[in-house]
Amino acid sequence: MPTHRVTVGDQTRDLPIVSVGPVSVALLNLLGDAPLTEAAAAALAARLPPGIEVLVTPEVKAVPLAHALAVRTGLPYVVVRKTEKPYMVDAVRSTVRSITTGVLQDLVIDGADVPRLRGRAVAIVDDVVSTGGTLRALGGLLAEVGATVCATLVVFTEGDERDDIVSLGHLPLYPSPASPEGTVPAT
Repeated sequence: MPTHRVTVGDQTRDLPIVSVGPVSVALLNLLGDAPLTEAAAAALAARLPPGIEVLVTPEVKAVPLAHALAVRTGLPYVVVRKTEKPYMVDAVRSTVRSITTGVLQDLVIDGADVPRLRGRAVAIVDDVVSTGGTLRALGGLLAEVGATVCATLVVFTEGDERDDIVSLGHLPLYPSPASPEGTVPAT
């Protein structure tokens, strides 16, 4: 299987390149990789802008990163769910199409978390940002509940390089093996 090598702090990983429809991506999965998650959290904590009051993360792969970042900074964090849960009261939702899932999915803020967000300066924490669709939907949802997004922190950007996001690196997009552009290069 072709891979793409990345280094975060003292951690190096060979990310598998997987097809996600019309493109292939180097798949970062922080779930279960505590050393890489901790290295990313340490590096992002050093780059967190001043004045941030709450960290916000979409579930699920970035939750360990937000937790590790919260431990380092002392900031609370809110997890934006992808389905409404029965325990939620007055949930606020938005719908987005993610590049990694290829389908419409909800972003849901539990109404119980709204007071923790309203009037606060927040930083969105995620693993990878590609097209920015999830970020735009999440930013709109946070504005709807009265939060101000002041920063976005991610381990990697992907596709087009972005200067509006604090990231630790950049991942290229690869042609899908089924696409006419060719095959995915081995690294």
